[in-house]
Amino acid sequence: MTADAALKQELKELIVEALALDDVTPQEIGDDEPLLFIGAGLDSIDILELIMLLRRNYGVEFEEDGDVIKELFQDINSLAAFIAQNREK
Repeated sequence: MTADAALKQELKELIVEALALDDVTPQEIGDDEPLLFIGAGLDSIDILELIMLLRRNYGVEFEEDGDVIKELFQDINSLAAFIAQNREK
C-alpha cells in the first residue's frame, strides 16, 4: 500500500470512528465521494470535530474561510492531498 493510499484509508477510518457512522464502513467511502453525503451527510458540527482531530493527529492548520473548508472536505482525495502537503513532519 502506498503512503497516499494508507493516508486515505486512515482518514476514512477516522471519519467513521470519530463520527460514529454505524451504517457506513471505511471501505464504502470512495476516494472521490463527496464527504457531505456520507451516511446521513456531514454537518458543520461534524466538520468542526474532524478539523480538531486532524489538527491533533496531523498538526495541520485550517483557514477559517468557509469556502476553503468546503473545498478541502469535498472528498477524501482533496483532504488527503491537503494533509500530505501540510502535515507536521
